[in-house]
Amino acid sequence: MTFAAASVTSRVSNPYLAEIEVANAVAIVTAQISQLTVDDQLALLWYAYTEAGRSVTPAALGSARLQLAEGLLNRVKQLSYADQLQFMRDLVNRANNELTRAYGVLSTNTKLALWYQLAEWMTQGIVVPMPSDYISAPEAVQAFENLKKLDMGQQITILRNLVVDMGVDPLAL
Repeated sequence: MTFAAASVTSRVSNPYLAEIEVANAVAIVTAQISQLTVDDQLALLWYAYTEAGRSVTPAALGSARLQLAEGLLNRVKQLSYADQLQFMRDLVNRANNELTRAYGVLSTNTKLALWYQLAEWMTQGIVVPMPSDYISAPEAVQAFENLKKLDMGQQITILRNLVVDMGVDPLAL
């Protein structure tokens, strides 16, 4: 499946119908990514933040208070690479532990900013880097291609959809 908001808009003369198609694209791509393996979801997040990070950064950090996540980020930074990877896997798997609960209470924009910071640190080698030989499943490659075809606002909505449900919100238990 391929999504291109511009082609949807040009084919549909009714702007309200175009909005519905665009909303469907966001829901479909979010679902595609959510169905990937944990490691493919992590790889896709890393690629999304490193490839589109220049655009995501102002949107995520502009309204987020990254200092609210500073304690959690510092704890993650002090973990071994293996434990850092396990922390990220635990977030995706919604495992219930101290670090995932600390993540769970953050606002959506702070979660976006936290993932941006993790991607930056991965690139710098501060946090477990993306393996250079990692090969994503074809479904992950297709989901990423679909994500790239959407406009920046839609991409950020999808990233929000993904990161908001990660971890464990202790207030919801």
